[in-house]
Amino acid sequence: MIPTVVWGTGNVGRAAIRAVTAHPALELAAVVVHDPAKVGQDAGKLAGLDDPLGLAATDDVAAVLDARPGAVVYAASGDVRPDGALADIVRALRAGAVVVTPALYALYDPVSAPTEITDPVNAAIAEGGGSLFVSGIDPGWGNDILPLLVSGLGSTIDAIRCQEIFDYSTYDQAQAVRDLIGMGHPLDHSPLMLAPTVPTMVWGGQIRLMARALGATLDEIREVVERHPLEATVSTGTMGVFEAGTQGAVRFEVQGIVGGEPRIVIEHVTRIHPSCAPHWPTPPAGDSAHRVVVEGRPRIEVTVEATDEGENRAAGGNATAVGRLVNAIDWLVAAEPGLYDALDIPLSPAAGRLGRSQK
Repeated sequence: MIPTVVWGTGNVGRAAIRAVTAHPALELAAVVVHDPAKVGQDAGKLAGLDDPLGLAATDDVAAVLDARPGAVVYAASGDVRPDGALADIVRALRAGAVVVTPALYALYDPVSAPTEITDPVNAAIAEGGGSLFVSGIDPGWGNDILPLLVSGLGSTIDAIRCQEIFDYSTYDQAQAVRDLIGMGHPLDHSPLMLAPTVPTMVWGGQIRLMARALGATLDEIREVVERHPLEATVSTGTMGVFEAGTQGAVRFEVQGIVGGEPRIVIEHVTRIHPSCAPHWPTPPAGDSAHRVVVEGRPRIEVTVEATDEGENRAAGGNATAVGRLVNAIDWLVAAEPGLYDALDIPLSPAAGRLGRSQK
C-alpha cells in the first residue's frame, strides 16, 4: 500500500479523499487542512462520507512530510496563490513524495513551461527523488488525453474542439466564480481570468501538448472572449444572488492556429443560470457536460456527463479530474523520478474496484 496524503479539503480535496480510500493500492495516511475549524475533524466527515475513516485532519505539514509519505494529492487552490502552491509542492517533492495536483497551470505542458517554475521543481525532484504530474480540474483529461484518443479513430482531421459547458449555480467556490471569472459583476468589470493572455496562460499548455502529440506546428495561440448579461436576477443555493444586468455567462476560446486556421480549440461556456445566453452551446441534459468534437472524416463527437455528491454535475466533473490524478499515483511510484505530463501517463483500468460501493 502506498501511504498517500490529501492536502486540502475543498471541492478537489473531498473528491481526492474518496478516490484515495477507494483505490486498492493506496492508503490514506494524512489529511492536511488550513482552516483551524477543520483540524481534528474526521477525514470521512470532511469528504462527505457516511462513515468515519478514523483519521483526524491536521495542519502540521512538517510532521506529515517528515513521515515520508509515498504520495501527496495537492488539492489546495493555486488560482490566487500560485507562488504558495509552488512552494508547497516543492516542499513535498523534497520529502521524496510523488505529487499529483491541478494547481500549477504552467505544468500542463512541462516542455513549454517557464524555467522559474521548472527549475525549482526539477531541483526538488533531484534532491528528494519524487515525481510530479499536473492535470487540470476543468478536467484535464477533456483537454488532452480524451481528444487525442478520439483523434486516433479517424482517417483525416480538420480540427479538434474541447468544450466545457458548465452551470456555476451549484459550484461552491464564490471567490473563483465572482472574482476570478466575473459572474455578478458589471460587464465593464475586468475579471482576472478573462484578461488578455490569462486564458492562454492557463490553457495554452494543453494546446501545445496536443499539438506536440499530433505533430502539428503552431503558428500562434489566439483568444476569443464573449460575455452576456443576466436578463433577470437569479438566486443560487451556494453563492447567493446575482443581479440582472451583471455578467451571467461567459464564452471564451483558446485557439491553436495551424496553417492560419484554428485547428486545436479549448472552449469554455459557463453560466450562472441556464436561462442566460441560451443561444450558446448547452449540455444535452442537466447543467454541465464536457464534449470533444473532432471535425474530419468521420466527424466524431463525444460528450461526457458525470455526477457526484448526489446529482451534482460540478462535483462529478471534479471527481473525474481527481480520478485521473489519483489513479496515476501507483504508475508514478513505479516509474523513475521525474516531471511527467498527460502523454507520459497511461489511463489504467479500475482494477480491484468493480462492484465496490462507497458512500
